[in-house]
Formats: sequence, structure tokens, C-alpha cells
Amino acid sequence: MTDTRLNFKEMCAKFEVTPRTLRYYEYIELLSPERDGRSRFYGPREVARMVLILRGRKFGFQLEDIRQWLEMRDREGSRAQMQEWVKMADRQLAELDDQRRQLEEARAELQVLRDDTAASLEG
Repeated sequence: MTDTRLNFKEMCAKFEVTPRTLRYYEYIELLSPERDGRSRFYGPREVARMVLILRGRKFGFQLEDIRQWLEMRDREGSRAQMQEWVKMADRQLAELDDQRRQLEEARAELQVLRDDTAASLEG
């Protein structure tokens, strides 16, 4: 990455997040922008972290899990971080499989109720 820094507004625009979201990520220590007075600037490290945060959220990870995972690289190195990522991904895949099963059951039940109601209207 280059040494280009983004200001607060540019960071929000780049990642299509609200100012409130970006401030919250800072508050819970997912991001640590450089400060110059009241201005915030996001360098390559923060931009890369934001990519990982949003990817983690897309996959349904909790913010605290993402925060701990991001900090792991500094404490234990990238290999430990990757090993933890595999464990986290396995857990999340199992959770998504369970959610899919529950959704399919709910859909099937709704379809039966819908069909029964439609049939009673016809008869």
C-alpha cells in the first residue's frame, strides 16, 4: 500500500459506512487513526483493517471476535492469526449451516400454511 492517508469523510465514502459506524469502530478499538487536532487520518494499516472488519461482518462475525483476531497478529504473529482464522471460520460455517437449516424449516412451514389458506379460500 502507499503512504496515502484518508480523512474521516474519505474513509466513510471509500467503505460506504456512516460516520457513526466509523466512530464506533474507533471507540471499540478496531481502528486507531492518526489525529491532528480534531481531524482523523487513516493510513494503509487502518484501511487494511477496515477491509478485514467489513469482511468479517459480512460473514457474521461479532465485532469483539474481529477485534481480538486483529490484535492477535501484533501479539502472536501472522501464523497464529491465520490458525485462529481457520477456527473462527469453521465455527461460523457451522453457525451459518444451522441458520440455513432453521430458515429452510420455517420456509417449508410457511409454504404449507400459505397453501392450506389458499386452498380454503378456493373451496
